[in-house]
Amino acid sequence: MRGEYKVPSGKLVRVETGVAAGRLTGTRVSGDFFLEPDEALEAMGDALDGMRADASKAQLAEAVRGALAGATAVGFDADAVAVATRRALGHATGWEDHEFQVIRTPAVSPLLNVALDQVLTEELGAGRRGPTLRFWEWDESAVIIGSFQSLRNEVDTEGAARHGARVIRRISGGGAMFMEPGNTISYSLYVPGSLVDGLSFERSYAFLDDWVIGALHGLGIDASYVPLNDIASPAGKIAGAAQKRLAGGAVLHHATMAYDMDADKMTDVLRIGREKLSDKGTRSANKRVDPLRSQTGLGRAEVIDALEAAFRARHRTVTGEITQREWDLAAGLVESKFGTPEWTARVP
Repeated sequence: MRGEYKVPSGKLVRVETGVAAGRLTGTRVSGDFFLEPDEALEAMGDALDGMRADASKAQLAEAVRGALAGATAVGFDADAVAVATRRALGHATGWEDHEFQVIRTPAVSPLLNVALDQVLTEELGAGRRGPTLRFWEWDESAVIIGSFQSLRNEVDTEGAARHGARVIRRISGGGAMFMEPGNTISYSLYVPGSLVDGLSFERSYAFLDDWVIGALHGLGIDASYVPLNDIASPAGKIAGAAQKRLAGGAVLHHATMAYDMDADKMTDVLRIGREKLSDKGTRSANKRVDPLRSQTGLGRAEVIDALEAAFRARHRTVTGEITQREWDLAAGLVESKFGTPEWTARVP
């Protein structure tokens, strides 16, 4: 049995192992990483031999850490070996184990977009939908706040009203974002929990957005992941990501990327945005936050096309669509949850 794990911004780790009487046997670790001394490579396999086949990622990593004591490991660590081992044993999956639907939805209300995120994640968890990448489009301005943010502390409701921006709360954590039609690029990934098995939240953010970093490099942007949940270049922040893991095991991971944002409007509607932008010296009138537009010179649709092409080049994909049942479920959630003041102001 063989499992692989590519460390984001690091190296590939491969584990081959067998199971006898419920325990690992004949385990060997390999990859394109760097390791000194050579003896540490065999020591990792020896440390894993005899471990229970149902051992947790933490237990496997602890065994590998012991084998690496005093060694120099570059491009990987004990956690990466543990994840690859879990994949070899069938407890975890890799990208190559899944076929992803790619969906470009028409422009709909931001309320319907956040409701779709809940519906599609739940449908995946229930086995009625496969892993999916969805690019958003929306037809009105909105301020979308994180599940745990305080409405009054994050949003200037008078400023939002002046700019016709509806305030909406999503199911994932993270910070607020100001969205006008055409000013950002947003996408959502709906994946099974097995794809991030054994990964900490921090590692899973970088892992699920590794394809985006590659796509941005292909567009000439020197992008990198900044823990916990940001994508940035030397010119500044490009995107922020957020996650929600549901009880059924499905994971929602989504990100919003700045294409061409009006900083003056943003500071009118987001209280926290004033402090963040003042720290960066962004005070001039009509200042724009436009890393994707200015750094690529491409139209927004061209950037989305390039992102989609990069994802399809890296993973197995088919073109998908939202089913009528899913549209209906999302519309119902707008009425019963996302469009209600009780949900929007659940953290006043």
